[in-house]
Amino acid sequence: MKVVSKRKLTTRMLLSAGAMTGLVAVAGCGSGASAGTQQGMGQSRQRRSVTLGPGRARMMVFFRLRVAPLSWIGDERIAVGGIPDADAIARLGDLGVTHLVNCRARAQVRWSRDLAAELAVFGAARVAHAPMWDFGRPQHPGLRAAAASFAARVLDEDPQARVLIHCHRGRRRSAMVAYAVLRVRGHSAGDAASLVLAHRPGAELVPACVRSVEQWLVALPSA
Repeated sequence: MKVVSKRKLTTRMLLSAGAMTGLVAVAGCGSGASAGTQQGMGQSRQRRSVTLGPGRARMMVFFRLRVAPLSWIGDERIAVGGIPDADAIARLGDLGVTHLVNCRARAQVRWSRDLAAELAVFGAARVAHAPMWDFGRPQHPGLRAAAASFAARVLDEDPQARVLIHCHRGRRRSAMVAYAVLRVRGHSAGDAASLVLAHRPGAELVPACVRSVEQWLVALPSA
């Protein structure tokens, strides 16, 4: 029976967790491991260190994404995008973003700390969380309801507001929440779908998730 050291086992566990969340872990000794930071929304790379304990290796954790920059959905003041890195979060205001909806699951934002960074930059009043996994299947409407209502309300009340809705790659979760926001704001199902798919490269609206949004809308109290 092969015995795996505790250090190797811990490293493997971190690497496995990184694979599930789009992260890559690189082992280094002490603080010697380092890497540059690639800026911009198109290709991001963020460094975070995790100390495993006294006398143990320090893990330098990066997430590397190749995603399209944020995409503004016509004249709707809604943008859909992938996860921004720490530098990009600080620059979102320069791109016109005033509010933000993060559609990544709780475990994902705990690991990469993107939601914490967004709250630090924008403040709690300007950030909403729709904690969803990208299963490609319907999820409980309550996971996105508050965030979709938040974005729709902000856009209705403030003509200068511009909302970024992002998930991991800006393909399914964020596209679906953007669709829900457009529907709440009075667009027909066909128009909302056309706007999202026409303006966000690679966006997918999973039919079962669309039906879930429509069922949620039916249950909303009339204005």
